[in-house]
Amino acid sequence: MPAQTFSSDDDIIQAALRILEGRIEYNAHQQAISSPEAAKDYLRLRLAERERETFAILLLDNRHRVIAYEELFYGTIDGCTVHPREVVKLALKRNAAACILAHNHPSGIAEPSRADEQITRRLKEALALIDVRVLDHLIVGEDVVSLAERGLM
Repeated sequence: MPAQTFSSDDDIIQAALRILEGRIEYNAHQQAISSPEAAKDYLRLRLAERERETFAILLLDNRHRVIAYEELFYGTIDGCTVHPREVVKLALKRNAAACILAHNHPSGIAEPSRADEQITRRLKEALALIDVRVLDHLIVGEDVVSLAERGLM
């Protein structure tokens, strides 16, 4: 098989997304996210190069198979308003049992802010009312920071 050539960085990113989607996207085989690193890699490719803050969610079934990836809210270079009501509506609509929250920091610095911790708590509480577990909240910058790994959930 000949080596594939790419004309731009976007082509490379799109090819990488197709490979990762084969590992974790909801499909006929319903593959599960196999590790926190797989989720980090997938979300890094989706969110790292954004010029404005974007809040997204990976919706999962009870075996942590991906139902959907949805981008819900868009902000500016340094903030994004997140509405828990809309997150809950989407989780119900997609019949999710669990989820991974994610957003990017366009500055490249993935350190969680106080606001990040507060919205994570609010979303976790709101989703718990409908029996949807929040497994993690990943912040994408030059690195990907997990609030769960930091003990902030």
